Amino acid sequence: MRAAYIERLGEPEEIRCGELVEPRPGPTDVLVDVEATAVNPVDTFVRSGRYRTPTPFPFVVGRDLVGRVAEAGPGAPGFAPGDRVWCNSLGHGGRQGAAAERAVVPVDRLYRLPRGVDPYEAVAVFHPAATAHLALFAHGGLRSGETVLVAGAAGNVGAALTALAAAAGARVIAAASARDAPYCRALGASDVVDYRAPDLVERIAAAAPDGVDVHLDTSGRNDLAQAVALLAPRGRIVLLAGATSRPVLPAGELYMKDGSLRGFVISRAAATELADAAGAINRLLAAGALRPRRVETLPLTAAAEAHRRLEAGEVHGARLVLHTGA
Repeated sequence: MRAAYIERLGEPEEIRCGELVEPRPGPTDVLVDVEATAVNPVDTFVRSGRYRTPTPFPFVVGRDLVGRVAEAGPGAPGFAPGDRVWCNSLGHGGRQGAAAERAVVPVDRLYRLPRGVDPYEAVAVFHPAATAHLALFAHGGLRSGETVLVAGAAGNVGAALTALAAAAGARVIAAASARDAPYCRALGASDVVDYRAPDLVERIAAAAPDGVDVHLDTSGRNDLAQAVALLAPRGRIVLLAGATSRPVLPAGELYMKDGSLRGFVISRAAATELADAAGAINRLLAAGALRPRRVETLPLTAAAEAHRRLEAGEVHGARLVLHTGA
């Protein structure tokens, strides 16, 4: 089978596209004919070695896939050949990746794709949407009626945060560029503030006079002094970006507010947490409430170039999706 793979950690040029031995499913696995796979920032972290995880070589890159069941093991009931399915947690933890014509998926990490959903649009949102769900609910403890601040609300993860929080009955304040205000409102934001405004903090405070219950900054800037100042009593700051950031924490103000600070990476999510996120993602996909802003589709042979463009910041809000031709 054709696959995009590496034989050692390193730069995007380490990715080769060629023939590998077709994988075989174990008793609790499902073999999937892959139609498409998305390219995520975390894929570049694994390929480069920035995020350390078992990578048995030759190692197929990629987390997310959408495809059809080719074969299900005896311990994978409920899946039959031809079923359209998806996964967003391959390519780390010793699991081979998704950027191949066929991939083996553990049954507890495989989900059905709702009928009528475009597979290329769907695969583009799986990773940012699962990240958003974990941030809001598993780590942020979001409840209906609370106020959420999403900094960078027009980005891939930011848009998913906004849509999921609004769908859960939260009031969303979106920080984004002025030109993205209509987009953020369409996602469900109640208020949109221009992140370039010199009085940004004052504008957010005016929109949330009782404080922010869940604070999320997708930019990775992680200005904790600002975040703590805006926090409501018992508010939560969730860190989900900015691997090299070194902010100063006003600890006294944080504990005086009964506030909390928590970080996470999706790579450490339990299969049960991912399954919970998948249920929410499928409901929004079926309702047409979760779609990528822009998708650029490329052949599997362009995997190295896609990684290079992503790391160079040349993607500009688009989601890169590789198709296998399956």
